[in-house]
Amino acid sequence: MLKRCLVFLSVAWAGLGLAFVAPAYALVEIDISRGNVQPLPIAITDFISDDGLGADISGVIAADLQRSGLFKPVDRSAFIQQINDPDQTPRFQDWQLISAEALVVGRVTREADGRLRSEFRLWDTYAGQQIIGQQFYTQPDNWRRVAHIIADSIYQALTGEQGYFDSRIVFVSESGPKTARKRQLAIMDQDGYNVRMLTDGQYMVLTPRFSPNRQEVTYMSYENDQPRVYLLQLETGQREVVGNFPGMTFAPRFSPDGQRIIMSLQQDGNANIYTMDLRTRATTRLTSTAAIDTSPSYAPDGNQIVFESDRGGRQQLYVMNADGSNQHRISFGDGSYSTPVWSPRGDLIAFTKQSGGKFSIGVMKPDGSGERILTTGFHNEGPTWAPNGRVLMFFRQNAGEGGPHLYSIDLTGYNEQRISTPDFASDPAWSPLLE
Repeated sequence: MLKRCLVFLSVAWAGLGLAFVAPAYALVEIDISRGNVQPLPIAITDFISDDGLGADISGVIAADLQRSGLFKPVDRSAFIQQINDPDQTPRFQDWQLISAEALVVGRVTREADGRLRSEFRLWDTYAGQQIIGQQFYTQPDNWRRVAHIIADSIYQALTGEQGYFDSRIVFVSESGPKTARKRQLAIMDQDGYNVRMLTDGQYMVLTPRFSPNRQEVTYMSYENDQPRVYLLQLETGQREVVGNFPGMTFAPRFSPDGQRIIMSLQQDGNANIYTMDLRTRATTRLTSTAAIDTSPSYAPDGNQIVFESDRGGRQQLYVMNADGSNQHRISFGDGSYSTPVWSPRGDLIAFTKQSGGKFSIGVMKPDGSGERILTTGFHNEGPTWAPNGRVLMFFRQNAGEGGPHLYSIDLTGYNEQRISTPDFASDPAWSPLLE
C-alpha cells in the first residue's frame, strides 16, 4: 500500500516548474532553538477548487502546523483580502493589519487523466516576497498526504529543519472490557486519520516498531501462548516469524541499517540483550548479567546502544558499544528509568521515569547529562520520536480511565496534544518520513 502511494505521487518543485518563480529564503523564520517558542502567526487561505477539496487540504495543513506548537493560524474570519487567484501578488498590507507574518495561498485542479494538481505559494507578508512555491500531482485518494507534504515544506521553509507530518504511526489498538481486552496492531497517519488494523485481535500484540525502510514492522505476538517476534510486510500483509527462541522475548527493534533486530531474551530467569542478523538468522549475545537487561535502542549511527537494566538494584539506563563493550550507566536521578529510545538526531535519549508514584516522560543527553522532564502523570510510558527528533509521542492512562490514549509533546514540554484514535491505544512507534 505504501509503495503504491509512492508510485502514484509525483512532485514538481517551484524552481523547476513553469508556473512559479524560484524560492527566496532568509525572510520570516522561527528560531526553534529557544526553550519556549512564540508561535508564528500564519494565514492559511482555503485553496481555490471547484469543490470543497481545496478547503479540506488547507484545513489539514493548518491543523498540522498548529499541532507542532510553532505556528498560530490566523482566524479566517479576520481575513480582509479574499484570495480568488493564487497567482496574483497579495495585498500585503491587508495581511499585516491582521498580524499574519506568513501567508499560504493555493489551488487544486483536476488533470485530464484524473489526477489532482495541488499548488501553493508561501509569502512573507512583511518582506513582500514569495518564500516558496510548489506543485504536486497525485491520485485523488492521496489528497491528505499531499496536505501533509505541503505542511512539511512550509515547516522546513520557516524553521530550517525537516518537517514530520508525512509520516505514520503503528500502535496497539485496545478495545473491549478490561478483563477481555482485544489488542490489535494498527497503523494511522501521524494526525490520527486513516486508521487501519493490521491484525485481527485474536492474539495479543506488543511493542511494534518500524523498520528504517518504512515497509516492515516488527512486533511481538502471543499466538497459542507462545511469545514470538514477527516481521510484517506492510505492502503485502505477509508476515514471518523472526525465530523461535527458548525463552521469552521482549522489545524487538531494528538496527539503523535495517539488517538486524536487537531484542531481549529471557533464559534461566535472566533477560539479556541479543542481536539477530536478518539474512543469516545468527544471534549474538551482547550482555551477560544476572539482571534484567531489556529495551535496547540503537544510536542513529549504529555505533552505540542504550538499554535499561536493574543490575544496580533498580531499573536504570545504560549505554554500550554496538559489540557489547564499554557498558556504563548514564542515569543517576531518583526513581527508576525505562523504555529508552535514541533520538533520530542523535543528540538525546527519551525515557520513562517512575518516581514518587508518578510516571514521567523525559529526555537526557547520551552521556546522562541535561535530564529534562517533559510531562508527568498517573501513568505515562513508551516514548517514540518523530522523524525530525523535535516531537515525542507516548501513551497515557489517567487515574480512573478504562484504558490508555496517545499523546504528543514537543521538546519544550509546552505543547502537549492528545491524538484521537477510535479505541484505547498504546505502544506507539513513529515511522521515518515517507518517500
